[in-house]
Amino acid sequence: MKVWKKFVGTAAVSVLAISLAACGEKSSGSGSDDKTLVIGASNVPHAEILQHVKKEYEAKGYKLEIKKFQDYVLPNKALASKEIDANYFQHVPYLEQQEKENKSYKFANAGGVHVEPLGIYSKKYKSLDKLPNGATILTSSNVAERGRVLTFLQNEGLIKLKDGKTTDAQLGDIAENPKKLKFKTNIEASLLPQAYKNNEGDAVLINTNYAIDNGLNPLKDAIASEDESSPYVNIIVTRDGDEKDKRVTTLLDVLHEKKNQDWILDKYKGAVVPVSK
Repeated sequence: MKVWKKFVGTAAVSVLAISLAACGEKSSGSGSDDKTLVIGASNVPHAEILQHVKKEYEAKGYKLEIKKFQDYVLPNKALASKEIDANYFQHVPYLEQQEKENKSYKFANAGGVHVEPLGIYSKKYKSLDKLPNGATILTSSNVAERGRVLTFLQNEGLIKLKDGKTTDAQLGDIAENPKKLKFKTNIEASLLPQAYKNNEGDAVLINTNYAIDNGLNPLKDAIASEDESSPYVNIIVTRDGDEKDKRVTTLLDVLHEKKNQDWILDKYKGAVVPVSK
């Protein structure tokens, strides 16, 4: 009986020790210590940008683990399940859509890093304020992109949308159009650079990837481009409450350094434009 009691007591102590050890373990996404940041990212340009600043970040006493993802669904799932500490692949409208579709997601925008800008190009006018009344604006036939175009034009002061309308806006949501701009929206996005070269319309809105593919330099040829006021800034996302984690804020500080922002501009030739907030 004494032997049995001794065995039970020893087993109980062992179970208690295991339980306490388990309570002290961190999630797999937290790395081996509180100096390691595990971040999920798309290959290009996100992982490339992180790789560029990794050495500088680690010189500040931290460790950066970059996990690459090939799609736009798994990085948020991995963040929610604590497999990673943060991710860098999405812009705010996509984040909001994901949180709306997945009620369990409780995420925070820790800060912006870059925008892959939409630009306005014109063969006829050197600036937006030179556009005449009744000017024709060519935009993509992609309805899903319409809100981005209209928000951009609103930010540039050309139109005003109905209250509450931003990235979900359509042409019918234009509340004020002082220049009485006309919109031609039946052109495939990939064909807009050719329309610009053919001198069609008064101004053409072109996505940066299509502009570069057609020999345009967004930094020099566009008369206006999205900047950090764009809701399409690519951001670093954490779980809610972790956005002020020192590992995260230090990474953003490094990414916002001028030398690293200059590297982004040079590396991607205007297809990726850094932001500082």
